Amino acid sequence: MNRDETIPRATVVVPPMVQVHFDGACEPPKGGGVATYGFTVEGSGLDHEECGLAVKPWSRHATNNVAEYVAAIRALEYLVSQRFRGSVLVFGDSQLVIRQMSGEYEVRAEHLKAYRAHLAELTAQFEEVRFHWVPREENQRADELSKAAFHAEAPSLRRRPPDAEPAEPDDPESA
Repeated sequence: MNRDETIPRATVVVPPMVQVHFDGACEPPKGGGVATYGFTVEGSGLDHEECGLAVKPWSRHATNNVAEYVAAIRALEYLVSQRFRGSVLVFGDSQLVIRQMSGEYEVRAEHLKAYRAHLAELTAQFEEVRFHWVPREENQRADELSKAAFHAEAPSLRRRPPDAEPAEPDDPESA
């Protein structure tokens, strides 16, 4: 008898895990334009892609940073809607969102505080959520989706309406 055959074998239980890639886009990037989002979810049978408007076009909150936050929020909201509660790896090319969610950056821009708080509330609904920055090249599909949403909306939003709200600066240095 082989000695290995007498050693009891354990069952390794690996908790379900999904990967999220998110991205936001805005033209113009600093605000007052059209902000869109895109995300992908892979794993645990929950594969999904989505894109759309992040906020009302031409509003002062239509900024790139808001679009990035909305992308991450919509991805986690999707997982919550699917009753997923396992571990989530969240990848994005927004250093601001990733570092604010990791606690490396403080949220100083008043209008981003609510987005960060909502995203934090969502993360509490999962076993674990880890945020990782990736270069744009490794976030390609989410980037494509956010841009596709912009191009889908652009024809109906050809020009800024004269009564649009003025843009509010969304500088990462002031966030």
